[in-house]
Amino acid sequence: MKIEMGESLLYSWLRHVKKCQIVQMNWKVSPQWTLNHEEELQKLMNASNEFFCERYNFHIYKQNRSLNQLMKQGECDVFGLAVREKNGIKAYAVDVAFHEAGLNYGSHAETVMRVMKKCLRTAMCLYGYLNLSSANIIFASPKINPIERNALLQGAKEVEKLLQNYGLDYSVQVIANEEFNSLVLQPILAVSNDVSDTSELFLRSYQMYKMFAEKKTVSMTESVPVNRGQEERVPPMLTKHDFSGGKEKRDDPYQKLKVGQLANTVLRKILVNGHASAEEIKFMQTAEYSKQFFGLNFPLLVRGDTKFEGVRYYKEPLLIDGIRYYMCSQWFEVPTNDDRPYLLRWIASHEHKKQ
Repeated sequence: MKIEMGESLLYSWLRHVKKCQIVQMNWKVSPQWTLNHEEELQKLMNASNEFFCERYNFHIYKQNRSLNQLMKQGECDVFGLAVREKNGIKAYAVDVAFHEAGLNYGSHAETVMRVMKKCLRTAMCLYGYLNLSSANIIFASPKINPIERNALLQGAKEVEKLLQNYGLDYSVQVIANEEFNSLVLQPILAVSNDVSDTSELFLRSYQMYKMFAEKKTVSMTESVPVNRGQEERVPPMLTKHDFSGGKEKRDDPYQKLKVGQLANTVLRKILVNGHASAEEIKFMQTAEYSKQFFGLNFPLLVRGDTKFEGVRYYKEPLLIDGIRYYMCSQWFEVPTNDDRPYLLRWIASHEHKKQ
């Protein structure tokens, strides 16, 4: 069975970030399964076809003559189930596409409608074959051009609304471009050291890369001592040049602010104004993510209703979506332990972004 690298990445993501206990790649419908809710699914198929014909002049099921034919083609790249003691079962169905030149299934309309059809058919299969009335449908791609991405985001909202009209509590999400990096790639890289399963090809490839990349970094820096007992903290997207006071320093619009002031003013404002996603806020409460993205030894954020070391956090709380948090104050800016490049990079990618 051929395994795509994108599928392997999302497999590991569901296991270790979404914490699914059961994950399967290349999930496909069996012709031996019993299809339930046929009448409801037929109505949903007709309604969605009519909607996309009227709104976009596109026959979304043009190659499928019947519900039965459509359902037998059901599949998704990665399927996961997270069993929660209090919240029951949470299902994830993910399709991933990696095209180096950008997502392309033909024309602009063909690309968008093909993705929407994937999302609808997957939702119908989960309901028809697994009796799941609640699930998360995700289409993920590291590179989609802005016009198609915006169209896909709009289409995902419309598909989600169609499903909800038929009593299905499904979320439909498109994760692409920078969100793919911040929500999928970086979180799984942050926990990669704790995974030793040889079947997870993406993580094993990354672990092999790190073996040699870290040696190269040490040879370039000539055994620079590392502060606070940390390993060398050069993240995947930074190079030695970023730490050398070169282009990054020349392009720093906040040169007059020390790193702690930069965090406590600019970063605080970005977080309060809602320029970070709910999932990013969740990850910022973990030590692994905070180290990977900000170079910190402690979680960037802690909730006000939990116990934490107050001495390591600013006294003034910040309110995000009605929840009180405290932000880490342990920022350093010395040659052997410089958090500034991490902070500048994160600010640059979020200060004009509204979720």
